[in-house]
Amino acid sequence: MTPQIFGIVNITEDSFSDGGRYLAADAAIAHGLRLLEQGADILDLGAAASNPWARPVPPATEIARLRPVMEALRQRGACLCVDSFATETQRFALSASVEYLNDIQGFADPALYDELARASCHLIVMHSVQGLGAARTQETPIDSRPILPRVVEFFETRIARLQAAGIARERLILDPGMGFFLGAAPANSIGILRQLPALRAHFGLPLLVSVSRKSFLRKLTGAPLERIGAATLACELFAARHAQHIRTHEPQPLRDALAIQHALGV
Repeated sequence: MTPQIFGIVNITEDSFSDGGRYLAADAAIAHGLRLLEQGADILDLGAAASNPWARPVPPATEIARLRPVMEALRQRGACLCVDSFATETQRFALSASVEYLNDIQGFADPALYDELARASCHLIVMHSVQGLGAARTQETPIDSRPILPRVVEFFETRIARLQAAGIARERLILDPGMGFFLGAAPANSIGILRQLPALRAHFGLPLLVSVSRKSFLRKLTGAPLERIGAATLACELFAARHAQHIRTHEPQPLRDALAIQHALGV
């Protein structure tokens, strides 16, 4: 199985890995095109950072950042995903007929459900121990239960609500969340990665995993952000054995590594 690769385009001023580099529309467009050349199948466009130190971004600002980038990349035939938990921004993305909508809150707003049901895009439903809003720097989940039961319970509840609203189950992709979305302790993220086969078997739905440059990898290796590429790739290759979608800042190393694995029959 070769996973689809989502290339990350942060149209933001304070994303943890590249904040400000692609805030200007022309820079974001050029970066998106580079990611496609490097092997991305889908471009994941985010206009509001979700790291613990990011400032809130009004939906109107998100949309203003997204619109020119989406229009230019669409003209070049790109397959697009919009990454936002703001209902107004999600409505804009639906009106633009994006192929994927990615929500770190897991589509918590029932006011949008009728519109989601009428749409045809895939929905990436992400779990977070926080429930709502951006990631936080807590060390453990918000209660003492093991992390996997929390993730399973969240997905069972959210999938039931979405299906009850008329959203087809086959449109859903599950993202268990990584890094601060599971708490700052690296053991939480490592534990969920080990349980990817169990999640896939339990729900029978495709999984998306996003470990690229995450804080738990930096904690485990002691490597700074600028040297976290090898750890990211190692973790992505493990995730690719079980997940149908990998979201990454650097498609080229992952694409090349997957090609070698395929040639070796791994």
